[in-house]
Amino acid sequence: MKYVGMYTQIRNNNMKTIMLLLLFPAIILGMVWVFLALLNYFGGGYLDADGEVVHQLDVATVNYYFITTIPWVILGVGLWFIIAYFSNAAMINHATQAVPLVRRDNPRVYNIVENLCMSCGMDMPKVNVVKDPQLNAFAIGINKKTYAVTVTTGLLDILDDDELAGVIGHELTHIRNQDTRLLITSIIFVGIVSTVMSLVVRIMYQMMWYGGGSRRNSDSDNKGNGLGVIAVMLIGLICCAIAYLFTLLTRFAISRKREYMADAGGAELCGNPLALASALRKISGNPGLDHVSRADVAQLFIIQPDEMEQGLMAFMNSLFSTHPDTEKRIKLLEQF
Repeated sequence: MKYVGMYTQIRNNNMKTIMLLLLFPAIILGMVWVFLALLNYFGGGYLDADGEVVHQLDVATVNYYFITTIPWVILGVGLWFIIAYFSNAAMINHATQAVPLVRRDNPRVYNIVENLCMSCGMDMPKVNVVKDPQLNAFAIGINKKTYAVTVTTGLLDILDDDELAGVIGHELTHIRNQDTRLLITSIIFVGIVSTVMSLVVRIMYQMMWYGGGSRRNSDSDNKGNGLGVIAVMLIGLICCAIAYLFTLLTRFAISRKREYMADAGGAELCGNPLALASALRKISGNPGLDHVSRADVAQLFIIQPDEMEQGLMAFMNSLFSTHPDTEKRIKLLEQF
C-alpha cells in the first residue's frame, strides 16, 4: 500500500474547513430565528369567540427582530471564534493536561521527532507529554507556531523506538495534511453550540424552579407562566436538536479516510509499517486519556479512549465516529 494523494488530502481539508466556516454562521442564525419565532408564537395570542387563547406566528415581527439581531450575533460569534482559534492550543493542552517536553527531559522522543521531520523536510513542531499510564498520542495546531505532537508517558514506556516512530510519523502526517486545522475548526464550532445549549438548559431550569410566580397570582397569570415554561422547553429541545445535527454534520465532514492517510504517511516516514501496526495493537489494549470527557477533543487522538465507547449513545457515536475500526487499520498496514 503506497502513500499517495497528500496534496489532494490537503486541498480537500482546506475546502472542508471553508465549508464549516460558511455553514456554521448559517446554523447559528437559524437557531436565533427559531428562538425568536417560538417566543413570538407562545408569547402572544388572542381570544377566539369561545374565550380560548389562540396563538399565531407573526412572521413579519420575527423577521424584524431577527434582522436587528444579526449584526450582534455575527459580532459575538466572530469574536468568540477568533479568540478560540488563536488560543486553541492552550485550551486543548489544558483539557488534556499536556505539558511541554524539551530535549533534556527525554532525548529519545525528541530525537525521533526531529529525525522524522528532517526526513520529510518539515519544520519541527513542539513536543508535549501527558503524564498518564494509558496509551495515546495526538497532534494539534493551525500554523507553524502552534503545531505540536503530544504523547502519553504510558506510550513512551510501552512502545519501542520503531513503534514510537510510527506513531509520531502518523501524527506528523496529520499536521502535513492539515487535518489538525480542520479538526480544531470543528472543535471550536461544537464548543460554541455546546455553550449555547448549556445556557438554554440553565434558562429552562430557572424558569421551572423560580419562574412560577407567587401563590397570589391569578389563574390567568399562572397559565401564562405555564405557557412561558413550555415555550422555553420547546426552544431548548429545538436548539438541542439543531446542535446535535451540527455535530453529525461536522463528523461527516471529517472523513475517516484521514486516519488511513495518516497511517500510510506514518508508515512511510518511519519506514516500518509493521511497527506502526504493532503500536496500534498495543494502544488499542489500553487507549487513554479517560480523563478527557469531551468527544470533540478525543477525535484528535490516534485511538479514541475506551471510556468514550460506553453509554447509551455508543451505537450512534460508532455510526458517526471520525475514527475507522482499529483492526481494519492494522490489517491495511500489514499488507504494505
